Amino acid sequence: MMRKGWRFILVLLLALVVAVAAAGCGGQKPAGESKGGEKPAAGGQAKDEKMKVAFIYVGPVGDAGWTWTHDQGRKYLADKLPWVDATTYMENVPEGADVERVLTELAEKGNKVIFATSFGYMDYVIKVAEKYPNVVFLHCSGYKTANNVGTYFGAMEEPRYLSGMVAGKMTKSNILGYVAAHPIPEVIRGINAFTLGARAVNPNVKVKVVWTNTWYDPAAEKQAALSLLDAGADVIAQHQDTPGPQQAAQERGKYGIGYNSDMRQFAPNANLTSPVWNWGPYYVKTVEAVKNGTWKSEQYYGTMKDGIVDLGPFSDKVPQEVRDLVNKKKQEIIDGKFNVFQGPIKDQSGKVRVPEGQKMSHEDVLGFNWFVEGVEGEIPK
Repeated sequence: MMRKGWRFILVLLLALVVAVAAAGCGGQKPAGESKGGEKPAAGGQAKDEKMKVAFIYVGPVGDAGWTWTHDQGRKYLADKLPWVDATTYMENVPEGADVERVLTELAEKGNKVIFATSFGYMDYVIKVAEKYPNVVFLHCSGYKTANNVGTYFGAMEEPRYLSGMVAGKMTKSNILGYVAAHPIPEVIRGINAFTLGARAVNPNVKVKVVWTNTWYDPAAEKQAALSLLDAGADVIAQHQDTPGPQQAAQERGKYGIGYNSDMRQFAPNANLTSPVWNWGPYYVKTVEAVKNGTWKSEQYYGTMKDGIVDLGPFSDKVPQEVRDLVNKKKQEIIDGKFNVFQGPIKDQSGKVRVPEGQKMSHEDVLGFNWFVEGVEGEIPK
């Protein structure tokens, strides 16, 4: 009887242990389900996972210029669209074969939208996009598209023209210096717009151009500016990614016109204003379109009216009458009453390229390969 009693007690204890264990596991679900009872999305991703968006930059995010403005746009995107993961960016990626590897890695990591932000990335974007038809690629400043590749840029010639007006009014030597990166249509277009603006208010102005053949090289950019100052320039403009040319102007007690971002803080005694970019709203609009399934390949070219380009704040050194003159012309451009590249426009040789009453076509503007009258310099072949 004693043995039978102990057996009965052991059975009861075993049943109690099993019951307790079952109670402790009551919150668990079968494998493959979440606590809410929902199965994860295909590929092991939860339904609420953020859309991944990546950026590839030619320079460092701290360049205070081109790359910095794009990175501000990335941050704006992440802030405005909480469902976007825009934390991935690759900086200092030179315009060469390595671009293909970087773009491929970004696509393989699940990024649904990739923004490639330098002209020299163009052919690599097209090549990689063919392998990833479900990824949308946006190439800044290029001209090649595909079903999943679009291009985007802005009419920087508009604020360039206005900045030329400022320079033309502020110069005393009538010699303006222009530090230029690469001899591509984008840069040539800016030089021409700046020159036309300067000569519209001061027909005696000459614009001297020095090429650096680099987007980002603070020392080379500064040295190019110093050579222009040695040649008599008293206002330095630039199509470069750093404040180096502005700092050179400040060291010599001269004026400067920045580019990409408001560069006054880097050369407060020299900088007069800067043509600037505002990429954020475009990035938001584009990513929203991709998510909504409404995105289509296009060649976007925004204007001051769109807000993607603008003229930065004036320095307190710019007289009020000059500000008023420039702001009046700015409003004419926004209202469509004035076109930067409307005739008459002559080239360096004095030949009329755009007759009075006519405007350059958008295609011709994008393909600029000649200098307007007033530019002193050559376009390398």
